[in-house]
Parts: sequence; C-alpha cells; structure tokens
Amino acid sequence: MELGIGIGWRPEIAHEVEALAGIDWVEAVAENLCADHLPDSLVRLRERGVTVVPHGVALGLGGADRPDPGRLAALAARAELLGAPLVTEHIAFVRAGGPLTASPGLEAGHLLPVPRTWDALDVLCENVRVAQDSLPVPLALENIAALITWPDEELTEGQFLAELVERTGVRLLIDVANLHTNHVNLGQDPAKALDELPVEAIAYVHVAGGVEKNGVWHDTHAHAVTAPVLEVLAELRSRVDPPGVLLERDDAFPPARELAGELDAIRATLRKAAPPAGSQAPVGSPARTVTVPAAPAPAPPVSAPPTPAPSVSAPSVSAPTVSAPPAPAPSVSDAARDRTAVAQTALLSALVAGTPAPAGFDPARLRVQSRSLAAKRADVVAKVAPELPEILGDGYRAAFLAYAGGRPMSGGYRRDALDFAEHVLIAGGPADPVARRELTYWWRDRSGSRPPGRATRLIRAARAALVGR
Repeated sequence: MELGIGIGWRPEIAHEVEALAGIDWVEAVAENLCADHLPDSLVRLRERGVTVVPHGVALGLGGADRPDPGRLAALAARAELLGAPLVTEHIAFVRAGGPLTASPGLEAGHLLPVPRTWDALDVLCENVRVAQDSLPVPLALENIAALITWPDEELTEGQFLAELVERTGVRLLIDVANLHTNHVNLGQDPAKALDELPVEAIAYVHVAGGVEKNGVWHDTHAHAVTAPVLEVLAELRSRVDPPGVLLERDDAFPPARELAGELDAIRATLRKAAPPAGSQAPVGSPARTVTVPAAPAPAPPVSAPPTPAPSVSAPSVSAPTVSAPPAPAPSVSDAARDRTAVAQTALLSALVAGTPAPAGFDPARLRVQSRSLAAKRADVVAKVAPELPEILGDGYRAAFLAYAGGRPMSGGYRRDALDFAEHVLIAGGPADPVARRELTYWWRDRSGSRPPGRATRLIRAARAALVGR
C-alpha cells in the first residue's frame, strides 16, 4: 500500500499539520488517543482522505513476558476507530521484573534495545505472533535508537531483522534517524544494516532530528533533521522505493514553515537518490540476500500456549503483502523466557534503581542512559501533570531528579506524578507553605478518597492550618 509523504500528528501542532500542503498521511501515538472518539483535527483529516496510522509505544514486544491482552485490545481498538491500514510498534522492551524473576516490576518509560541473540529472537517472534493474531490489521515493527549495546550478541541488526521477518511475516518500519544514532553511539554501519535487512518488507520510513553531545547522539525528535540522517535516507532510497516516509517531531515544535522546509528536504532527498529508471535491482535479488548464522536446535515446546488476547473484528482494508509466507517456528521454551527476563531485569535495574552494572556493559555508558531516562521522566511528568512544575517552580526539576534517582517507575507516568508529589509531601516539602497547600490538595484530588496513612495526616494538618487562619 502506497502511503506517500506524511508527518507525525501531535496535539501541539494539530493546526499546522492540517494546514501543510502535500501531506498524504499522518501517524498518531496510539496511547495518546481515546478508545471511543478522536480529536477533531484527526476527524477532519480523515474526512479529507488523509490516512491515519496508530503508532504504539507501550507493548514491549521484545520483553520476556507475553504481550498484555489489554494493551493489545487497546491498540486494536485504535486501529478500528481510525480505519487504519496497519499499526506499528517497536522492537524493544519497556518493562522487566515481575513474576518471571520473582522481583518487583520495573518500568523504563523508554524504549530499550533487545539483545540480538537467538534466545531474544525466539521470544520476540512468539510475542509478535501473539500480537498479529490479536490485531485487526497488519503489524509493522520499528528499529530503535540506542545509547547502549548488549555484550555477546550473536546477530547483526540487519540479520536480526531479516530473521524476524522470515519467521513472522511482520512488516518493518525503518527509522533512518535511529540507524544514524546507532552509527554514532555504537559504531554500527547504516549501509551494512540496509544491505542485510529485507528492504522489500518495509512498510514505511521514519525521519527525525537529534543532537550530538559529548560524542553521544541523542535521538530527541526535538531538533531539525540533519544532513547525515538524510544521507541514510538516500542510502535506503538507492535500494528500494519505500511505500511511505514520515517526519517525526515530538517536542520544541518549530513554526509551520520550518516543518514544511524539512518535508521539502525529505522529498528532495528521495528524488535525488532514486536510481535511474530500469537500473534498480528487483526485490529479492541476490544482492540483497543475507546469510544468517545457523540457529541452535529448537527448544522443546512450551507446556501451555500463550493466552490469546480478545478477538477484534477486522475492518475492510487492503493489507500490505509480503513476498512469501512466514516460516513456521517452534514455541519458545520457558528457559529462554527466563533467561531473557533475568538479563533484561538486571539491565533495567541498573538503569533505574542504581544496582551494579551487569557484566559486559560499559558502566559509563549506562550512567549516560540512566541520566537520560530520569530526564525523560521529568519531562513527561511535567507534561501529564503540568501543575507540578507550576506549584514547585524552579525547584521542580531538581526535586524530581532526586526522587527518580531512588524511586524506579512501577506504573505509568500519571502514577509517577502522584508518587512524586507524595514523596515531596512526606519529605516535608515544599518549603513555601502556599505551595505546600497547593501540592497537598492537588495530590488529594487525584489519589482517591483513601490516601495512604501518612499522607492523610498531612492533609488533615493542612486543613487544620487553614481553619486556624
């Protein structure tokens, strides 16, 4: 299915997106949409014939646990509400711990890389099949940017993606900005990755901006697209004509004319990089064949099949086709999931709970990733609970980072905001009595009628102080 040129739809730039010329489609973050109605801007875009694709960020298909049926059902509902031709997610894990490791559950609040090992690949493929069976439209998965790499990996990124496609038939969402990020941070060659991956499976492409600090590339989605990212896009276009290309922007939104300029640069790159007519190698040509190392012998089947997610009826849409049906694969052994769970929990614990770095990881790079995760938590909490930085003023960020250093996130960002407010109150802050009262009432109004014991005493004390005035 041909998508064309698109842009990421965000509420902050909804008006600008509607006004942009030459936009064929948009992508919306699935978790930011309500299940039963759409924002007016998306309704108007759909009425104009603009395709809307839901882009998920919370499934964690690369995690050790099987996909959560509730999250799958929510993603399926967004796809049906939008009449989308496909849905997309990430090759990443976003949480760890829990029953598989008999440890507290941890949330990363961010997309973290999956180890490119046969164990992790087996787990990912089975999770993808569960998701495919639960979704009403085809699924495409995105390669992610990383600050860290796993030790003792057994496959390159291109080989990992090729094997994933062969086993599951899943489509690919290739983010060329992420390929550039991994080139700077991890020394991985974008051209080699493109040579090895099955470009005929590409559903569409992401292009985004970032910034380099102290030799580390940060995939911010808050800066203009750079020339090196466009060069990777040109590399991809020299191999295949992607069905769609989309500009992502998630923060520090520029004026509409700058967005239009970035889209023009993308169009120009695609035109210049297109091979002369008749010279492009056909899909599946020997030049793109990749030899993947032999996998170990299949593990015995799992004793019980994965619990299916609630079935959802499919809308009438045309699905992208793949060149060949996926090869059957054995079920994942419990041992493979257990090994994956232990490894991912150790890494995430080091990043968000201050435990020692697992063997083989660069402690300095882990500290960079840890600071990045804490900073993102602070930024997102400030967005979902804007009253907190208003109440705490200039002290918000320092207070939140101090809190995040010892309090791993165990739920979503709204839960994190409540936990942070409670932490500040229990610690006796904020110093300003007016701010303290405001924070107390904010927390009380959002935490339900039966708050924890100490916080209840704080609220009663605040009320008593008000009565005494």
